[in-house]
Amino acid sequence: MAGSAQVNMGTREVMDIRQAADYLGISADTLYRYASEGFVPAFKLGNRWRFRKSLLDGWMDEKSGVSVAPPVQVEKKKPVARAR
Repeated sequence: MAGSAQVNMGTREVMDIRQAADYLGISADTLYRYASEGFVPAFKLGNRWRFRKSLLDGWMDEKSGVSVAPPVQVEKKKPVARAR
């Protein structure tokens, strides 16, 4: 992609190591080490690390002790039989 202008359209869902490090507020070297050790959710595309924003958000919530409430399930009640 040589010569293409980078357009900043907010945070992308899939980020490279530099973008993810900026998003997390840590150095790229630290994030590389975390990814290599399996400490942070990441995957390799070819030989380069990639990070999904949604997984990083969930990981940060987990590490910070934020509990995400499970979806509320509404019980369906049987209809009441009519009196005869």
